[in-house]
Amino acid sequence: MPDSRTDAAFLAAVTAAADEQARDVLAGVDDLLAGAPHHRAVMSAAKALAACGVHPGSALHASAEAASAAARLVAFLGGMQGANGLFDGENLASPPDTAFTVNDLCDTYALLQGEAVPEALRPLAGALEAIALKAAGPLRRGGVHTPNHRWELSAALARLHRHWPDERLVARIDQWLAEGVDIAPDGLYSERSAIYSLAVSNPSLTAIGTVLDRPALLDMVCRNLEAIAATALPDGTVETVHSRRQDQKGSFPLAPFLMQFRRYAIARERGDFAAVVERILKEPIAGAADALAELLLEPALGEVLPEAEAPQATTTVFASAGLAVARDGDVAVTVFGGTDYAGHGWIRSGLSSNPTFLRVFNGGAVLDSVRLSREFFGMGPFRADRFASDADGGAFVLSERVAAAYYQPLPEEFRRADGMYALRDDGRFSASMDFANRPIDEVALETEVRVRLAGGEVRLGIEANPGSVRQVLELAFREGGELEGVRPLDSGGFTPVGDGFAYRFGEHRVEVRVDGRGTSASGLAYHPGEDYTHLSGTDAAQGLRVYVPLPETGRSTIVFSTV
Repeated sequence: MPDSRTDAAFLAAVTAAADEQARDVLAGVDDLLAGAPHHRAVMSAAKALAACGVHPGSALHASAEAASAAARLVAFLGGMQGANGLFDGENLASPPDTAFTVNDLCDTYALLQGEAVPEALRPLAGALEAIALKAAGPLRRGGVHTPNHRWELSAALARLHRHWPDERLVARIDQWLAEGVDIAPDGLYSERSAIYSLAVSNPSLTAIGTVLDRPALLDMVCRNLEAIAATALPDGTVETVHSRRQDQKGSFPLAPFLMQFRRYAIARERGDFAAVVERILKEPIAGAADALAELLLEPALGEVLPEAEAPQATTTVFASAGLAVARDGDVAVTVFGGTDYAGHGWIRSGLSSNPTFLRVFNGGAVLDSVRLSREFFGMGPFRADRFASDADGGAFVLSERVAAAYYQPLPEEFRRADGMYALRDDGRFSASMDFANRPIDEVALETEVRVRLAGGEVRLGIEANPGSVRQVLELAFREGGELEGVRPLDSGGFTPVGDGFAYRFGEHRVEVRVDGRGTSASGLAYHPGEDYTHLSGTDAAQGLRVYVPLPETGRSTIVFSTV
């Protein structure tokens, strides 16, 4: 495989990491198969063994033990396949879940083609083919749940067509693609999720574009990688606060994007992508067996990278998500005002609902979350319904209007003598009250949050009307550092002793100055709203939490300094 263009050091590093992964697979085959495994895990394990088994540079090349274990795994996988050609998991008879497994299966089948494949591994190809052909028809006819499933399913159909040509598979792909790929001009897919960009949309569109020669799909992937690069944070993660999926409340590492950035850095001579690759390679290689499989199937991915471009200070605004990310070396600031809560009025899978609207990074000193909590008819924390930006001026405005109503008696024509009115929702709660036909007295709360970035400072201005609503700003700092200038609260967390305090992690600090602070410290806490509390739940932030009460004027200015 290697030639004069090969990055030999990179190939050796991937091979060593893949060997380690494959040894773990070998050691755990018995336990895996005895533990009611997911079909995706079984196929992934077989793929890891096959990749190392066929690679002459691997310590497991032509290993009889690896070949035997891979055969066991594939035979077990065949037994898991239903009579309908699909696999069951958390979803029964699932075409998209089956597609994930078939994509790995097809790549493994491709690894086993050619005269150089060790003799012990060759029978594996026939077993994989039988599973693939049984799944092809159901995948062609099958449906999906989520936007990214369309591309995962289409990628499986493309790979099946590459090995076992069938124009009906291509026609089905074209049906899905005719719906339009759900990517905004700013590079974010509709689900705004780092996880699904990494694991589904990008690799799937890459496979379809490559197999069927659809270069426009590759352009889309490149655009998303530009967005991923722009949202990469100093701690080695990718921003997820804006996501509509499971990752919106957590963090997600940049490292697994290694091969995606490498692919497009080489194919499109992108020095900015090469810089991302160099950054990722400072950490252990993630998904090494999959990376090795890619390198074996597409040797061009192992070529030497173009010269890396030095990162520049930049602010990127993602209009589709109401998100801005400003970065300058070890300092980064995220401003978010694009939740779906205002438009939908509920917390639901597939909606962006994270109330964190500001994050500040200064090296290891991380302010993970800034939220504005209030006691207003159980409607929960501030979630902006409007986002405006002047990125060049470093200014962002987040605003929200929420309202509740007191209901008057029903007009005579809508009254029922039996009092049995239909159960209806008023936007906050449900009751048998015939809300739609009652006169109302509305009570509204309008909030405007202004964020300005300048000279190593983040100036946060808050104005709420009416200011008499009890409100508290929650600042959640990452565990591991120390707070200075605060005192503990009986209700949990901390509150400032004076008008300033700081968080320190090693040599890095985030200093906080408060201009306009309420005096009451009783009962300071975060209130998630009735969407959560009616089920005894919460979406509370984690970490070292500092609570700053707002004054009755409803106005306050908080300055975060990273210098």
